[in-house]
Amino acid sequence: MANEYFFGVDLGGTNVELGLLDGEGAIMAHVTEPTRTHEGPQSLVERMAEACRDLAKQAHVPSDKIKALGIGSPGPMSMLEGKLINLGNLPGFNNFFLRAELSRRLKLPALLENDANAACWGEFWLGAGRNANDMVLFTLGTGIGGGIVIGGELIHGSDDNAAELGHMIIQTDGRQCTCGQKGCVEAYASATATVARAIEALEHGRESKMQDTHRQNGTLACKDVFDHALAGDPLANEIVNGTALALAQICVSMRHITEPEMVVLTGGMIKAGDTLLNRVRSFYEEMVWKLKPEPMDICFAELGGHAGFIGAAGLAVHAYKHHPQRLYPSGT
Repeated sequence: MANEYFFGVDLGGTNVELGLLDGEGAIMAHVTEPTRTHEGPQSLVERMAEACRDLAKQAHVPSDKIKALGIGSPGPMSMLEGKLINLGNLPGFNNFFLRAELSRRLKLPALLENDANAACWGEFWLGAGRNANDMVLFTLGTGIGGGIVIGGELIHGSDDNAAELGHMIIQTDGRQCTCGQKGCVEAYASATATVARAIEALEHGRESKMQDTHRQNGTLACKDVFDHALAGDPLANEIVNGTALALAQICVSMRHITEPEMVVLTGGMIKAGDTLLNRVRSFYEEMVWKLKPEPMDICFAELGGHAGFIGAAGLAVHAYKHHPQRLYPSGT
């Protein structure tokens, strides 16, 4: 499929990343554009279509060689209808049929996918999971998202919103999560929650050199917490251990639910490197049952910020080859 090509689009609240890939995953051209949500959805879709046309020109790829388009977007959404439902960071896009609008402008069959699922597929197709058949991805940032691949297929669930992995409850009646539940792992182990737990500890009078950073900057960043932990600060280590423990808990749960070969961690928090990864691995080994060996690789993603558009294009490749009925218009 090296002479067939596919667009991948990763829609975010701040930027849109777009790429043109061949069927084997080689990136022919890519670009990042500002989302500019204030201009409205129709303006954005037109700019996305124009950017795709420009990518084809840059790569000298004729339009008849481009076979399909994949779009990754925040949710919730209806993948069946190709519709964005209620997006907090994309005002004006509620109940917007993004897939049909972009498909019509580019005259290409298209699919719409959750952005975390698209990133998961990118890592599964070309990144850390390229040699796996079963994989789980956790995105660690402001919140926690995820994706699950079983038997070489993404799991979507009965209502297209499976793999909301950040909202697994790990503590009964625990910390309040922004989703409305209490005790979600996102409320303990996201970058936002890591900082919140550190600040709460400082406000309760706990001693830490983080207090100086907080006083100087007026706040803390997640990086500050990990930097202080690496420097040996006891409270920072306690906070980071709490984050790693929560992540290890859901790694154990996913091992017993889907038995993946690997769990891949991505997002801004992985910049912490071994300060995070080694602790997650250690807590996992402590907690996982001993009834039989449970070898599972817990590792960092490899594609960085490109995983979204790569995965979106990769899903278009996969649908074109194996599931044409998933493309809109159906089966084209």
